[in-house]
Amino acid sequence: MATFQELKKAAKHISADAPSVRMALAGDTATGLLATGLRGAAAQRGLRLELYETPYGLARRELLGEMGSLREWDAQYIVVYCSSRHFAEKHAACSIEEQCHMADDELVFFETLANDSYFAARTIVAFNLPMVDDGVYGTLASSVKNSLPSQIRAFNFGFQRLAQAHSNFVVCDIDAIQATLGRDYFTDDAVYTATEIDISPAALPAVCERVISVVAVRRGMLRKVLVTDLDDTLWGGVVGEDGVQGLQIGHSLGIGRAFSEIQRWIKKLLARGIILCVVSKNDEQIARLPFQEHPDMLLREDDVAVFLANWETKADNILHLAEILHIGTDQMVFLDDNPFERNLVRRGVPDICVPELPDDPARRTAFLAGLHLFDTASISAADAQRGEQYRREASRVAFRKVFKDEEEYLASLEMQASVEGLTPFNLPRAAQLTQRSNQFNLRTRRYTEAELQAECDGDNAIALCFSLSDRFGSHGLVGVAILKRTDADTYFLDTFLMSCRVLKRGMETLMMNTVVERARSLGATRITAEYIPTPKNAMVANLLPKAGFCPAPICCRSSYGAVATTIRAVPYVLEIKNYIAPPMSIDRSSLTIDH
Repeated sequence: MATFQELKKAAKHISADAPSVRMALAGDTATGLLATGLRGAAAQRGLRLELYETPYGLARRELLGEMGSLREWDAQYIVVYCSSRHFAEKHAACSIEEQCHMADDELVFFETLANDSYFAARTIVAFNLPMVDDGVYGTLASSVKNSLPSQIRAFNFGFQRLAQAHSNFVVCDIDAIQATLGRDYFTDDAVYTATEIDISPAALPAVCERVISVVAVRRGMLRKVLVTDLDDTLWGGVVGEDGVQGLQIGHSLGIGRAFSEIQRWIKKLLARGIILCVVSKNDEQIARLPFQEHPDMLLREDDVAVFLANWETKADNILHLAEILHIGTDQMVFLDDNPFERNLVRRGVPDICVPELPDDPARRTAFLAGLHLFDTASISAADAQRGEQYRREASRVAFRKVFKDEEEYLASLEMQASVEGLTPFNLPRAAQLTQRSNQFNLRTRRYTEAELQAECDGDNAIALCFSLSDRFGSHGLVGVAILKRTDADTYFLDTFLMSCRVLKRGMETLMMNTVVERARSLGATRITAEYIPTPKNAMVANLLPKAGFCPAPICCRSSYGAVATTIRAVPYVLEIKNYIAPPMSIDRSSLTIDH
């Protein structure tokens, strides 16, 4: 974790060409240091933060649009910081009866924000309340409804309910940060009395990193894959020397318990959709034995998407993993107990995250949990199947080696595709694809579930959600296209993206054919589009020209006010009558279209 001084330095040296993020900061206490820390934390992620701070004492009025410039600032992210100390001051000024309902009364304001149409297309990042105990009720505080600790807990629980009900409302859990760091580290009573700065400079980096993480994952800067070593990382000992029976895993006491804890943590990540891969310098048959035979292993072979145990360097194996999974190394986390191996991987694999694990295995799980390595913008029911989908992909890669001819291989896959509109069932996964897809993404527009639903409501928008399966199983929902009518003859291609798991299958051809057919069936004669370059989506730079789109001097995006319009956008237009549907690897007869 960076220090506050390091954040200040990073904020001063961010490139003017870095992607910009507009944020508003509204607090009921002094926010100057927090603003500096947020700029620095954003800079460390390669983002230039354009920040508006509400004047002291006017945060709530500006948030409600009653006055000020907050809404005119048109920020993508609104950070709302309410101080526990101010909450405690209000609590002390209330009657006992008023204290019983104080949390509920305060939550009304935040419910108003969450339901405000202005914030529906923006993200509210609201700080919960770090625990403060005035000691008035002593050990009975939790049993007394009107006590300060009871009301703080009720307020924080209300925040949880709001976040669960509104995808645009995100809780920044600074109560948990204070619990981890300790109250004396998190805040300084003497400093607060003199300056009304509620979070100490020492604790600010942890808070700012948590806020900027919300921004980063919504821009597709998230990690999907956990790559781990085996010996002395998943278990104690060396399987090739100690044998399966000699490994330290499990048991009621001893260091084996620490390795069980890290396996239990990984199991939870798997259930959430994180992909597990193994990279080990070992004989593969020996390396697999603990997964197969040790009774205390919580992780089993079926939990591992790709298992690479050989005598190649770990850096080379990780780069090979990236090719198999079609995932960038910046979306990977690598765990290894050996500092020498960690440094080799850092040098050999660009942008991979390599945590500096504590030497003591007993401290590793808490250390990793506190890093929030796998923050995400959304959760969908399909997440639990992701590991299985990548295991199938590894099988496809192995199967591909049997064929010398690409067309023969694709035909052998027996692919079947389907397309449907946006439904309550596929909405979470479709929104997640917009947040996660970086490489095969024409405009890189990000949507929460609420934003995507709002964008596609009405007769002038068409959402197409594409799924693919083959002889190895289902890939699930892998592509999203959104068309928006700009006039009687024209549709604009707002979104065209695809999961990199299905690259080189012909799915992009099927998607484009379907997009053109749908626009033609609704009476359109042209489709306008644009390519917005990013550091990661170069593979779609020629997608539109290959599909028959011609360069256009002006793109029709302005007619509906697309928020992602930039001077970097390259506009195109397709006259539908000139479109020639290319042949597809997927048999046309297998395509099912659900209107």
